[in-house]
Amino acid sequence: MSDSALARDKADSLADLKELFQLPAGVVYLDGNSLGALPRAVTAAVKDVVEHQWGDDLITSWNAHDWIRLPNLVGEKLAPLIGAAPGQVLCSDSISVNLFKLLATAIELNTGRRIILAVDEDFPTDAYIAQGLSQMLGEDRCELRRVAAQDVQAALSDDVAVLMLTEVNYRSGERHDMQALTDAAHAAGALVLWDLAHSAGVLPIELDRRGVDLAVGCGYKYFNGGPGAPAFLYVNKRHHARARQPLSGWLGHQDPFAFASDYEAAGGVQHYQAGTPGIISMAALNAALDVFQRVSIEQLREKSLALTDFFIEGIETRGLLASLECITPREHHRRGSQVSLRYEHAWGLSQALIEAQVIVDFRATDIVRFGFSPLYNSFSDAQKALDVLEEILVKGLHLDDRFATRPTVT
Repeated sequence: MSDSALARDKADSLADLKELFQLPAGVVYLDGNSLGALPRAVTAAVKDVVEHQWGDDLITSWNAHDWIRLPNLVGEKLAPLIGAAPGQVLCSDSISVNLFKLLATAIELNTGRRIILAVDEDFPTDAYIAQGLSQMLGEDRCELRRVAAQDVQAALSDDVAVLMLTEVNYRSGERHDMQALTDAAHAAGALVLWDLAHSAGVLPIELDRRGVDLAVGCGYKYFNGGPGAPAFLYVNKRHHARARQPLSGWLGHQDPFAFASDYEAAGGVQHYQAGTPGIISMAALNAALDVFQRVSIEQLREKSLALTDFFIEGIETRGLLASLECITPREHHRRGSQVSLRYEHAWGLSQALIEAQVIVDFRATDIVRFGFSPLYNSFSDAQKALDVLEEILVKGLHLDDRFATRPTVT
């Protein structure tokens, strides 16, 4: 291990946070942008929910352990991490389901406009949900229009109801200018919906201050809530009086246990809850979020930039860019918390890295992503990843025939 990496780790004021996570010995885990590592506190929390709350207290736990309010409690815990005042964030469902709710809200709020404007390069599920809504409502009421990222502002015509964007691109790690694009959408009379899947938990996000209308985010990436952890949604309080959503389930009713025949929406974000929440998974996310009480988002951002700087500089100084293309921006204000490399044999390279216990991921057709979580990644992790990457390329290990077949999940 280089003296530089060891010295940076020794000076790292956040280094002790790694002990809060369960990580296999000898493994460098650089895939927290896809699935966060397990916080040790989650194991005990889930054990308590299963063995004590469910096992011993059974159905009384809805009141005794406040299960019924868990979506709100977790939402309130998330709120300051994304720059939201109380009463605007709810933990529920998945990003896909929440996108459906909020896109329908936006179309209804912006009457007379029908276009959902999105970026070609964003994660496909966002467009899929918009397409499904369009098919359901009909193109006379709702239509998806996709453009290249550089053409967004020019495409904000007077028929755009809502601009839907992912703050950090899942493939390249490039960060949009949230303030500039939110202002441009509003100037054109459109609402804006931000997908925070690859930014929440590692970047300072100021939804209220930036005037964002709507947002969704992920619980299982940088928030470390576990596989399939519930997502969250944000609705700016200025829209609460008029906002409606189509999934009018019983827990979004103003008095769910009255069991009334007809639906009457609860106030605020509460009516965005539809069905009964998954208590075990939500309890896991709730416990995982406690880690963030020990550190500020600004500190995490500072370390994230330092780690990704270190890694990019290592690639450059080793001459690896002769065969690899770094598609992640060098400028800090344009970068998330990952480094993405484009390479002809990206699948084989990703698998050779994983085989050498450097866990990364692959995105079709030719991208290897190195996701850095400042809560548990170190400069020594980045150094080992560079060493292994260089060895694989020099020896051609990634070209082995055993990497020719791909499994279902890539």
